[in-house]
Amino acid sequence: MTDAAVNLPVARIHPDAILPSYGRAGDAGLDLHSVKDVSIAPLQRVLIPTGISLAIPAGYAGFILPRSGHALKAGLTLVNAPGLIDSNYRGEICIIAYNSDPKTTITLAAGDRIAQLVIQAVPQLSVVECRSDELSDTARGQAGFGSSGD
Repeated sequence: MTDAAVNLPVARIHPDAILPSYGRAGDAGLDLHSVKDVSIAPLQRVLIPTGISLAIPAGYAGFILPRSGHALKAGLTLVNAPGLIDSNYRGEICIIAYNSDPKTTITLAAGDRIAQLVIQAVPQLSVVECRSDELSDTARGQAGFGSSGD
């Protein structure tokens, strides 16, 4: 494993945007911030802008994940978690937030941390068609949902 950092070009497309940053050394996710005040009614979903766009390097992808503190304390989660950002996307990063609490409105202020961004290497694969009996065998085989006993 290398200690060389991968550069992530980030553009502020809103003057009040906060650049993504790690909360602590060793964190996997970069904090993403709201660029505007938002109220999310119970069981409502809202698109929250971050005011930034990215140039994720080729061979990588961004994954937007909920913040565990917001999820536990307020029921704030993401509808499409993880949200996927392809390396060729240059538009604004927006968060599809959902208030899972059936009674309480969630209020977020501009500048609040609302999600986290994890960048991961993703190889480009060559799809090779084959017959199902040509797939390699595994101990799990075709066992699916609930097959591990949970």
